[in-house]
Amino acid sequence: MLGFLTARQAGLDDPLRLRRAESTRRVLNLELNHDRDVDRIHSNGVNTIDIEVIEGRYMLSGGADGVIVVYDLENNSGKPQYTCKAVCTVGRSSRYVHRFSVETVQWYPHDTGMFVSSSFDKTMKVWDTETLKPAEVFQFEGNVYCHHMSPIARKHSLIAVGTKDQKVQLCDLKSGSRIQVLQGHRGEVLSVRWSPRYEHILATASTDSRVLVWDVRRASGSLFSLDQHNGDKSKASSEAVNTAHNGRVNGLCFTVDGLYLLTTGTDDRMRLWNSANGKNTLVNYGKVSNESRKGLKITVSHSCSPEFVFVPCGSSVAVYTLHTGELVTMLRGHYNNVDCCQFHPDYQELYSGGKDCNILAWVPIVRPPDVEEEGTAAKVGGCTQGVIRPGSPEAWS
Repeated sequence: MLGFLTARQAGLDDPLRLRRAESTRRVLNLELNHDRDVDRIHSNGVNTIDIEVIEGRYMLSGGADGVIVVYDLENNSGKPQYTCKAVCTVGRSSRYVHRFSVETVQWYPHDTGMFVSSSFDKTMKVWDTETLKPAEVFQFEGNVYCHHMSPIARKHSLIAVGTKDQKVQLCDLKSGSRIQVLQGHRGEVLSVRWSPRYEHILATASTDSRVLVWDVRRASGSLFSLDQHNGDKSKASSEAVNTAHNGRVNGLCFTVDGLYLLTTGTDDRMRLWNSANGKNTLVNYGKVSNESRKGLKITVSHSCSPEFVFVPCGSSVAVYTLHTGELVTMLRGHYNNVDCCQFHPDYQELYSGGKDCNILAWVPIVRPPDVEEEGTAAKVGGCTQGVIRPGSPEAWS
């Protein structure tokens, strides 16, 4: 650490190098924080969580009980032991609450005054955070598995929605209506994700084992379908369509730079794809246990070298190195299956929610202080002169 600081101070290193090194160290030292609790509000499993990017302070959660909760993650107590309090709740007593399980919640990317939720009650609701009332309600014909808003869009305000229907719905926040339908899947759409690099690029995953990549400005269909065999017909099955997995595809996640796309499937595999040409990078993550019949929320690290991916795996969260597939660690703490996890890029922390109704906080181990060497004090001229600590101002000079 001191070497990085010295090189940065002298102008020998790019400041980003120190940031990446420390971010990587912190992710590699994640552990369950016993000093930080999150208010237990949900009476059933936690399906989805989201942390807003404006302040990095407020977290949304949606549960199988239909309840939505907003938490304040900031510690204002002045003590290391504290509880992340629920600021507000759309509970069972509210007339606006979802009737069935909430599958996805997401903050509006540019303002914490609005968030969106979707549910098995066949609705997607756009909420005013101040009043906790829906400003808009979209009705669908089947259960809503997922939705997603682009984190970078400036030229459109579309929400992609995956439902029990085979068609991907695009809803416009400005007009409050469904304006476009993307047809190509042959099964339920379990996951949708906008690219963080190009605002018109959308990836969708379905129970038909396929992942399609779309440019929503085109009316002629998807750009391409991901093929796990990269066009090698000798390995492919006799089916005419390309498949990304040999089971349901229930998890999608772009890397922060948008250059790669991660997918998870019920064939117990996770694959990394080049998002520009749809090629399988053939990174081997080994067996990634996945029995979820719904969408699985995975997440990736930010500003690390190398980058990491966090995947719910049974009652644990598996941490893999993104480009090598190495299993770094298993974060164990839940008493039942984990359904979702969310990385906090500002503090390199991880939050996970599971069927045990708990939201757990995983934080980096505090770096131990430098310890003085014992028995090395030397007497010079009748005076006792201590050893200089590596982190002291004397050492810097």
